[in-house]
Amino acid sequence: MNDELVRKHEGHVTHLTLNRAQKANALSASLVEALLNAVEYAYTDGTRLMVIDGAGAHFCAGFDFSDYQAQSEGDLALRFIRIETLLQQLYHAPFETLVFAHGRNFGAGADLVCCCGIRIAAPGTTFRMPSLRFGVVLGTRRLAHRVGADNARAVLSASRTFDADEALRMRFITRIAAQAEWPALAAATRADCDLLTPGAAAALHRHGVIDSRAEDMAALAGSVSAPGLKERIRLFRETNK
Repeated sequence: MNDELVRKHEGHVTHLTLNRAQKANALSASLVEALLNAVEYAYTDGTRLMVIDGAGAHFCAGFDFSDYQAQSEGDLALRFIRIETLLQQLYHAPFETLVFAHGRNFGAGADLVCCCGIRIAAPGTTFRMPSLRFGVVLGTRRLAHRVGADNARAVLSASRTFDADEALRMRFITRIAAQAEWPALAAATRADCDLLTPGAAAALHRHGVIDSRAEDMAALAGSVSAPGLKERIRLFRETNK
């Protein structure tokens, strides 16, 4: 069992907790695979609500760069592609998805928030999505669909940090709530999920998002397959210490 992800099932609810607190829940290859396995399994097991949160001080620090220099560019590219696969599976899930974010959230960690249907953040939570700074095109259409093209362009072009208040104003998140309130909010969401039949809920989720999966994957694959990925990452990290 992968202890990087705590996976619980209660009735029709699947609860996933990122459990790499010592790494700010950064997305290692193994954590991504564990998440993808859990999400794909939830498509088949009657899940009507998936709740995602993170242990420790931060929800998710995004792509785990700790060993990137030891990996080939092909291996790095595959890791980004698997992250995009995970994000697409969540974004197009036939059940409700509820994410609770806190602390500092970076890159693919912010994308993980963006692709969930209900997005709740603790006061003081921050987000940054800098992948274009090192030439990786990840999640841009999903972000534009959530917040509008102008807001998405402003956030991504400067790769600037935005806080929970701004995230709420531009609908990147749907609510700000203290962590003490989260269990009650999860329970209320669970009750709401029982109002629709599984088929009706799946139709609602299917028609509530734009299906650009092929285009998104093609854009990502083109960006990560361009020569010099490791050097672009190195330069970005050198100037963002």
